[in-house]
Amino acid sequence: MRRLTLFASLFLSLASCGSDEAPLEFVAESELPDIPATTRPAAHPDAIKAIWVTRFDYKTEADLEAIFANCAAAGFNTVMFQVRGNATAFYDSTFEPWAEQLGGTDPGFDPLARAVALARGHGISLHAWINLMTAWWGTEPPTDPEQVVNAHPDWLWYDQYGKRQALSDKFYISLNPCLPEVQGYLRDVVLDIATRYDVEGIHLDYARFPSEPPATPAGTDIDYPRDARTIELFGEATQMALHQDKLPPVVQEAWDEWRTRQVTETVRGIREGLNVLESPPVLSVAVKAEPDGGLTYFQDAAGWVQDGLVDAVFPMNYVQDVERFDLRNASWLAALGQLEAEEHDVPHFVIGVRAAATDHAVTRALIEHALEAGDGFCLFAYSNLFDSTNEDIDTQDEAASSERARRRAALLPFIAES
Repeated sequence: MRRLTLFASLFLSLASCGSDEAPLEFVAESELPDIPATTRPAAHPDAIKAIWVTRFDYKTEADLEAIFANCAAAGFNTVMFQVRGNATAFYDSTFEPWAEQLGGTDPGFDPLARAVALARGHGISLHAWINLMTAWWGTEPPTDPEQVVNAHPDWLWYDQYGKRQALSDKFYISLNPCLPEVQGYLRDVVLDIATRYDVEGIHLDYARFPSEPPATPAGTDIDYPRDARTIELFGEATQMALHQDKLPPVVQEAWDEWRTRQVTETVRGIREGLNVLESPPVLSVAVKAEPDGGLTYFQDAAGWVQDGLVDAVFPMNYVQDVERFDLRNASWLAALGQLEAEEHDVPHFVIGVRAAATDHAVTRALIEHALEAGDGFCLFAYSNLFDSTNEDIDTQDEAASSERARRRAALLPFIAES
């Protein structure tokens, strides 16, 4: 009872769309003699061949044109296109200000609208990728008074000592999904995209507590969120009290379960909001590499699958060891197989593969194993293969540029033939 038509029908309809742009040419692998010849992969004509394009990879319309031409020429049929990173938007949002990477102002074009048009022209399925819980990134606070950190400071995390979550170097501060108003706000942000843009899918990332260090300093007893309203809501739901002291085991267990349930309710609200649309987009979610791997961060991906809240799961299986990669996939396949045995709808299983290694034979093997195990793969990320505006990619570094070219030569013919 797998939802085979959700992605496959999109590919069939998009494949009929023509492209006015000539495909790019890539370096032939034969021109790089120190890379072993690619073993011809098995064909998987219905596979989802996706790639994550981050918000750091583009600034202009010309950047978008290059991105979609590159993705099409490389054989990708799906692009997870990031349009929301930290409560700022790479589209004309009803709720949030323009992204700081675009100068915090209208750039003179709508990146998501342009991406939709370019994707359709190339026969690519476009999914709007949003970071869900994240409110801001870095050590400098937002200056826009309308940005959620400034407009709703009460929606952020506060610890048991009354201190607001500190800004972090190269990491996020987050919204508090335990508050009903935050759940409603995030649902409205997603529905704003789904109702105003012709996207094939909505792709949720950080649908969890981003509570790992440095968000929660290692070696401390800091616990989030412990603001008065959250404590009150927890008490009403469980008849238990939270104190500054270490929690008794029974309270700790209830507290963890309740926080997990609030993340699930956030996802459920989005699912229910999408369901009332005449043609709802596919709802997918990037999750930890194993079904229970996200519970530490209050992400119950296995429960979401069981409850039919998502149409596709994208486990981020970023190891570079094929045996370990397969073991992680096996845990997901067991969970999905149980659903199928119970005659539940089974979401698509699209396996995230990190495309940053220099051992290209291993990356090819991971892609092939993903194709055999699931419904396809999704590479992280575009900037590991192509030059982009990503500041972590030095386009003037000849060695790094050469490595990207070698990676393209090793992987892209393999992907195109898969």
